[in-house]
Amino acid sequence: MTQTPASPVPGETSTDPWWKTAVFYQVYPRSFADSDGDGVGDLGGVREKIGYLELLGVDALWICPVMRSPQADGGYDVSDPRDIDPLFGGLAALDELIAEAHDREIKVTMDLVPNHTSVEHSWFVDALAAAPGSPERARYIFRDGRGPDGASPPNNWPSIFGGPAWTRVTEADGSPGQWYLHIFAPEQPDLNWDNPEVADDFEKTLRFWLDRGVDGFRIDVAHGMAKPEGLPDMATVETKMLVHDDDDPRFNNPGVHAIHRRIRTVLDDYPHAVSIGEVWVDDNVRFGEYVRPDELHLAFNFRLAEAPFTAEGVREAITHSLDAVAAVAAPPTWTLSNHDIEREVTRYGGGKAGVARARAMLMVELALPGAVFVYNGAELGLPNVDDLPEDVLQDPVWERTGHAERGRDGCRVPLPWEGTTAPFGFTAGDTSWLPIPADWADRTVEAQLETLHSTLSLYRLAIDLRGTRPEFAGDRLEWYGSPDGCLAFRRPGGLTCVLNASDGPIQLPPGEVLLTSAPVVEDRLPPNAAAWLV
Repeated sequence: MTQTPASPVPGETSTDPWWKTAVFYQVYPRSFADSDGDGVGDLGGVREKIGYLELLGVDALWICPVMRSPQADGGYDVSDPRDIDPLFGGLAALDELIAEAHDREIKVTMDLVPNHTSVEHSWFVDALAAAPGSPERARYIFRDGRGPDGASPPNNWPSIFGGPAWTRVTEADGSPGQWYLHIFAPEQPDLNWDNPEVADDFEKTLRFWLDRGVDGFRIDVAHGMAKPEGLPDMATVETKMLVHDDDDPRFNNPGVHAIHRRIRTVLDDYPHAVSIGEVWVDDNVRFGEYVRPDELHLAFNFRLAEAPFTAEGVREAITHSLDAVAAVAAPPTWTLSNHDIEREVTRYGGGKAGVARARAMLMVELALPGAVFVYNGAELGLPNVDDLPEDVLQDPVWERTGHAERGRDGCRVPLPWEGTTAPFGFTAGDTSWLPIPADWADRTVEAQLETLHSTLSLYRLAIDLRGTRPEFAGDRLEWYGSPDGCLAFRRPGGLTCVLNASDGPIQLPPGEVLLTSAPVVEDRLPPNAAAWLV
């Protein structure tokens, strides 16, 4: 387990909250482990593998949505935010997982989706049955269409998943009616956060899970929720998933901060709990506003996940991320991948070079001050699976773009656990919900636990050192001079991290080598590698 460093330096004390330097492990439940043989991962599978997570050394879990949902967008279309879908085992399965995790001193945080609901949510069912202007419709964003017959959408906003962000409904009398807003899929109507009912209900949801022992939340689309007055047209109609665009009127409107302040008042009643926002904001000042002392505790900064594998790109991402939270004295966050982002092995070039670079970047990430988020499977060095058969693709992006974009399924393929043939112990059934490549036999948990120099073994050792060595103390870093194509920084506690992104080996600086991502010969660090020295 990661512990508070034994010899804290100014700025870091033994009373710091657990999440300030925690290693979070992101569980995409459908793809982690299946306990009932239906080919889909579930909470029972997470509980069965909790010993593995303890062995890995993580401090906390972030569990992607498991609430009741028709699964139009992998659970991010929630029909009942205060229940667990039977697909994942129901409420009892979550209660059992929380108890088991807490017994092993692992925290449990879960995903919440405040921006929208499912079309199967009772509120939206009632809204469709009610008349325009009714209280039921006021919980969502319904508008009359443009043009004499209202046949055009109320504005020109596109959906993140492709197509327009508006869908026209058929009224109870069978006539073409109003339009409702959905920034994401049509199955995900946006809530109207100007309606007090919406905030009141979300507070009930927060308290429901906190009272069951959940240790906090990852807030989906935390820069969303608030919409600009009048819903003006976009100056340029284009959309992409997960980009920094501070001129997009669909996101990052000033009213969102009042929403987060209200959420924080609830969290303050549960002092152990943490709120973590998904925030895609480019400007550092505006990003920092989300983690002011009365708003979110942490916010995802995706700079490191977006950076190319170059010394300049990685240094710029680190500097940018630190600057974004410095003015408000909030901890930075670091991640290299998640359920929406191409896996780092593939992003860094794939093959042996991609694995080597991913191992090096893991060490850079864990050497940084703040909280770290590891996406399930990253510790196995898994690549993206970009050749999935078209008939198995499930991401709504695939259909919404007319099969022009394959979506995010390639980074969501289930984990291989053991054995030599697919589905590699992920399920007792014959097949998994997305097929696992046959050539992953050497990447299974079983195979890597038996190999000293595997990527899994590197993760285990690096996480352990990060949590137990005093040299990782401090919330700052100092850059060191380094050869072209390389970078080096030092933590106040005494740790030096070196990254060699050049084409040749480099001489390591003075110090005792604590860990390297690749073998070092005569104090020379090979390309695509990182080292820790004390």
